[in-house]
Amino acid sequence: MAGPTTTAAQRGARRTNGTSSARSRPSRPGPRGGRTRLPSPWTVLVVLAALALVVSTVWVLYGSKWLRVRDVTVSGTRVLAPARVEAVAAVPLGSPLASVDTDAIAERLRRKLPRIDSVDVVRSWPDGIALEVTERKPVLLLEQGPKFVEVDRKGVRFATVDRQPRGVPLLRLTADQSPSLRRFDTERLIREAVGVAGELPAAVARDTRIVGVRSYDSITLELTGNRTVVWGSGEAGEAKARALTALMKASPKAGHFDVSAPTAPAASRS
Repeated sequence: MAGPTTTAAQRGARRTNGTSSARSRPSRPGPRGGRTRLPSPWTVLVVLAALALVVSTVWVLYGSKWLRVRDVTVSGTRVLAPARVEAVAAVPLGSPLASVDTDAIAERLRRKLPRIDSVDVVRSWPDGIALEVTERKPVLLLEQGPKFVEVDRKGVRFATVDRQPRGVPLLRLTADQSPSLRRFDTERLIREAVGVAGELPAAVARDTRIVGVRSYDSITLELTGNRTVVWGSGEAGEAKARALTALMKASPKAGHFDVSAPTAPAASRS
């Protein structure tokens, strides 16, 4: 016996009912029309705590009386008086330590005290500023009337002194009639002499009284004990320094040394 047949009217009714039920279902809210979700209480507490921490930190660094500059220390000076360095630095005592412009202090010291080669301005928590100074060291002196101008190994003329510092040689420039002046002016010859003085071994530098410059390739040294050194040009300074050290050890009684050609140095008694 055949089962009941489904008429076309019944199939149409089913489709109509399915469509109606689908339309009657509520649709999900879209991203624009949906409800805004409020942050959880824990999120609010974390944000408030972070803000409180930032505010308190700023107040401690800039508003409290505990982290203010009360002490300034100076180290590394050899010639300069620490009190002079501190006065020129003009560190703002009583200011919040965090607000001190350390770069401005360092620039001011280098500008007003040319003897300073470098300086580190360091915050020393909780209430100090440390000035760590490195002074320039003279390697050569230029006569300026009755006084002397100190020149460091970089060629910087940084100070004028009344007396010749011990162990610093004097420059004797006699290049007035030298043909090399057509190519190398006086300033260039002075830089060459400074370079030679900076290359000298420590023991030789202590004994050097005069660095003589006649031309670019004619530089000589006058040492204590009436000893002389023919250096030649300022080129190959390290090799010449090594050759001179070896010659002095091999011929301690020699009075004349020639290292103008460092691969073939020579020494003699006169």
